[in-house]
Amino acid sequence: MTIKDLFTIQKKNEITEGLKLELKGWIVSNRGNEKIRFLTLNDGSSISNLQIVAKGKDIENYSVSNISLGTSVIVSGNIHLTPSAQQPFELVLESLTIINTVDEDFPIQKKETSLEFLREIPHLRNKTNLFKCIMLIRNSLSFEIHKYFQEHNFLYMASPIITSNDGEGAGETLLVDDESKDYFFKQKAFLGVTGQLHAEAYAQSFKKVYTFGPTFRAENSHTSRHLAEFWMIEPEVAFYKLKDIIFLADDLLKTSIRNTIKNFGAEMNYLDSLNPGLLDNLNKFLDNTLTIIEYKDVVEKLKNYTEHFIEKDIHFGMDLASEHEKFLSEQIIKGPVAVINYPKDIKAFYMYQNDDNKTVAAFDLLVPGIGELIGGSQREERYQKLLDRMNELHIPTNPLQWYLDLRRFGYAPTSGFGIGFERLVMYVTGIANIRDVIPFPRVAGQIKM
Repeated sequence: MTIKDLFTIQKKNEITEGLKLELKGWIVSNRGNEKIRFLTLNDGSSISNLQIVAKGKDIENYSVSNISLGTSVIVSGNIHLTPSAQQPFELVLESLTIINTVDEDFPIQKKETSLEFLREIPHLRNKTNLFKCIMLIRNSLSFEIHKYFQEHNFLYMASPIITSNDGEGAGETLLVDDESKDYFFKQKAFLGVTGQLHAEAYAQSFKKVYTFGPTFRAENSHTSRHLAEFWMIEPEVAFYKLKDIIFLADDLLKTSIRNTIKNFGAEMNYLDSLNPGLLDNLNKFLDNTLTIIEYKDVVEKLKNYTEHFIEKDIHFGMDLASEHEKFLSEQIIKGPVAVINYPKDIKAFYMYQNDDNKTVAAFDLLVPGIGELIGGSQREERYQKLLDRMNELHIPTNPLQWYLDLRRFGYAPTSGFGIGFERLVMYVTGIANIRDVIPFPRVAGQIKM
């Protein structure tokens, strides 16, 4: 039984006096005197801790007074119910085994530690309450996303990490090189920037597929919103049009977030205490109907608020900056919003070209606090249109001939989107820097561990 299990059965009034338990975990505090000491144990299942009470000879027998923060232990004892105390129950110690002690220079102490310092020790920062919360929420969101797709009859497919092409056409690829004279694959190979193109191939047999895996960008960016290695969720659905995929994205987000809040209440309350209003904003998102608005109308609306922006040249054809996206969702719409039909010149080559020859059937889903959370589109189904667009953008067709050929062999039009998983975790946890929502961040110019 875990500490999370204990609190779950306690809420159901199913925990009993004298319940005998053995628990394994780490000491997070130690206080008291020679007659009675209170150890606090965390086992990683929750941010909630279990208080262990040691009395009399047990304090001396197990050297309880000398146990320091971070020590790994195995404890056993009996549950004592304390309904009138701050904690609803505690464990009365019967035996304690120290597995490993902690050196004096252990960097995670009771005193407050900055996020900047913790980024220097990513192998240890998970021992803090904040990072325990973040990673438990991250795990929950991952589980809920997989669960959602499986319950909606999607096939989970493994898109390749090493590819022979740049799926976005932006040229921000990381080269795979074994430093020999000859390429290992007899040609240039890259770390994948997207699983979408491969997902399209599988959607032609299974109709509804998704990928969820690491992707890579050689983007020389040092902002709080970019990583060189991050995780992407990319569903692809045959026979779906633009509006269909937007509604799927909205439902996926709301279901995953709602279930995470429900199942990890202690963690979400802790994060809300650090960032007051977090839960209110998430619940507003869950309760609000998604607004869908044309890109051209967004431009006209933003023109009325240029004094609020660093980039004041608002015009049709511009790529909306983060400040514009946040302002639109937070101040104008005051909720989630899907912006549709972007100019084709600022979007990827594979997007369906609208009849106006100026825009593509694309959407970005924007949320307050983050801006863009999801980007997606209906895919171009016409072979010649796709080929012409690739030539127009000077994208080599040979590495992507297989992708073009999909249109020749019974292609059913598909639509899909990508969610930057770390940005979703940022949104749900209220964390401001993307480097703090992934276990081991990789950014331009720096790699640790």
